[in-house]
Amino acid sequence: MAFESDKTMFEIYRDLKYGTRFRVVYFTELQDHNKEAEINRAMAGEHFVDGFIRDYHKEDAKTRIDELLSRMNDGEAIPPETFLSSLGEHLA
Repeated sequence: MAFESDKTMFEIYRDLKYGTRFRVVYFTELQDHNKEAEINRAMAGEHFVDGFIRDYHKEDAKTRIDELLSRMNDGEAIPPETFLSSLGEHLA
């Protein structure tokens, strides 16, 4: 049984230091060995959108996020509202 508290926090940002590509960080999945570096990298980037995805079918949500990031990194302009609405029922 999935609970509403079963969710993963994420942020999409543009990595300004390493080639201006869009990237995702799943904050609640970070571990001690990479937490500080990943958070610093996201904080140094340009914020695009953030939110929570439900852990129920989380891999489907991550696949969808990866597809959207790929399109954006190929030059497609996707507004933040469209990005989030594309995640639909995966958002918590």
